[in-house]
Amino acid sequence: MNLSRFSARRRTAFALIGALLTALSMSQVMAQDAPKVKFSTTAGDFVVELYPDKAPKTVENFLQYVKDKHYDGTIFHRVIDNFMVQGGGYDAKYAEKKTRAPVVHEGRDALAKGGPRNVVGTLAMARTNDPNSASAQFFINVKDNAFLDPTLIPPGDPVPKFEYQGRVYENTPRASLVNAPQLFGYTVFGKVVSGMDVVNKMKSTPTGAGGPFPSDVPKTPILVNSTTLVK
Repeated sequence: MNLSRFSARRRTAFALIGALLTALSMSQVMAQDAPKVKFSTTAGDFVVELYPDKAPKTVENFLQYVKDKHYDGTIFHRVIDNFMVQGGGYDAKYAEKKTRAPVVHEGRDALAKGGPRNVVGTLAMARTNDPNSASAQFFINVKDNAFLDPTLIPPGDPVPKFEYQGRVYENTPRASLVNAPQLFGYTVFGKVVSGMDVVNKMKSTPTGAGGPFPSDVPKTPILVNSTTLVK
């Protein structure tokens, strides 16, 4: 037996195990360090965990609204079972709250960094048709909503081949894909880590018209009593 070769193999195995343990330890530390926000609502409490390593500007923006108590006293004004619940923009009298300037869209970058998609329990920024219009409103996915995910653009300029909604595009100028509004999707920046039963109760509440909205407003208002940074 070649002892030197055996020893080298053993050292390699130990090195690989050590690297794996280090990676696991780092991921555990990151999970422990991830900021968490507790929502106390009239429907119950839930806690969301945020991902500043994936969407730093979005998380910073959201946490500033939490620190400013912007969300306290707001309602979930748009609730659609089998889709999502949305809040953060209106008070109990349906008056729209003032916001700061919009935050830059980070959905594509977050996804490229391994961030989560728009699946059940994830937290994402609401916006208008302008991808860079998100300010304070957010939504929680109560279904896997793949159609809300950002579209990653393959390398190259022009992009040799690009597939979207069943169609194949060839030799497309990169800028036309990068700047296409329909490809931006919605920025996921966190997820519900406790109290998902409360969110599920919220999604099932009867809805109708309310304030300026013709539909999807809970008939019994769901009010955010407070938001608290718990980590």
